[in-house]
Amino acid sequence: MRVIAGVCKGRRLAPVKGLSTRPTSDKVREAVFDIMQGRFPCKKALDLFAGTGAMGIEALSRGASGALFVDSDGASVAVIRRNLDACGLAERALVLKRDVKSALRLLAGKGESFDLIFIDPPYASSLAVDALREIDASGLISPGGIVVVECSKRNPAPPFELEHIELVDERSYGDTLVRFYEVKDGPA
Repeated sequence: MRVIAGVCKGRRLAPVKGLSTRPTSDKVREAVFDIMQGRFPCKKALDLFAGTGAMGIEALSRGASGALFVDSDGASVAVIRRNLDACGLAERALVLKRDVKSALRLLAGKGESFDLIFIDPPYASSLAVDALREIDASGLISPGGIVVVECSKRNPAPPFELEHIELVDERSYGDTLVRFYEVKDGPA
């Protein structure tokens, strides 16, 4: 696993030991960032269920001014910090060890907003839907921002209506499905 582009291009990222995480493959990460290339540099990225931190680190490497990483697993948090240090990006990042739902509520309570939000929970869970609903209700995505959700192509969440954000694109890579959401046009 490596950083695909930007100031840290080619840097190897440490994995989380064991089977508790499923890092986004280099191929999928490269495709996602190619699709979003016109949106960089973004100001702030939020990497939920961050695992190794690869998505947020890729955003920082490509010019994001800051990134926040959220994961409830202590081993993942340690690996994210190690990867940020190895890439020289720790000063532009914050890592929170807490569950995503409480982190989203904390960030919304502080009035935070992000240009780019990654959601990549365990495939066999409903956590992506829960996180999307929380983001939609809280206003954490900036106008013009994008939410990227990675899920299993075999068992994706069925499409559902959100009040402020909408599905605008969907791509599949092997058994991975990537969905892109944006803030709806018009009054929110």
